[in-house]
Amino acid sequence: MIKGNATPQQIEAILDRLASDDAFREQMLGDPVAALKGYGLEVDPAQVPAVRKLPSKDDLASMREIARDRVGDKLGMIFFLLR
Repeated sequence: MIKGNATPQQIEAILDRLASDDAFREQMLGDPVAALKGYGLEVDPAQVPAVRKLPSKDDLASMREIARDRVGDKLGMIFFLLR
């Protein structure tokens, strides 16, 4: 889980990037702790799933509004669960 609260702006920026940036998607799959740290978010490495998979960029883009409404200011490893 994220330590503290993620702002809606942070969530939106991350979701936008996951929906459009292949290099960031690879970083999220390989080292999500570092990827999210780049957005000022601290993640407990013990909470990162061992097996990670992201939704397609198209699926993520279409689910962006729904995900943002459901997540609010609580952000965990939601990116890996939006399948």
